[in-house]
Amino acid sequence: MNSPQITKSLVPSNAQPKIIGVADATHYLVGSVDGNNNFIELNEESSIQCVSSLAQAKQLLRSHQYQTAELEYQTAYDEMCGLPYSGSYKETIRL
Repeated sequence: MNSPQITKSLVPSNAQPKIIGVADATHYLVGSVDGNNNFIELNEESSIQCVSSLAQAKQLLRSHQYQTAELEYQTAYDEMCGLPYSGSYKETIRL
């Protein structure tokens, strides 16, 4: 058995594509979420990808034949103001 087959078998096939945007940041992270809710690289990539725009993030996922993804925006403003964490905004988007 060669390495690529071993590596491929270790990456969960049920991972769901995800784009993360952070308030006031100039980039988006593109990866997937595994069964344990960990943010990991896409099956087709060797690492989590960092792109400059939401359009680039969507294009990257389309290039790997994905049709939908979870989009999550995160902000630290509540915590910076001493308020309890209110969560992040999430929605499923079409690519």
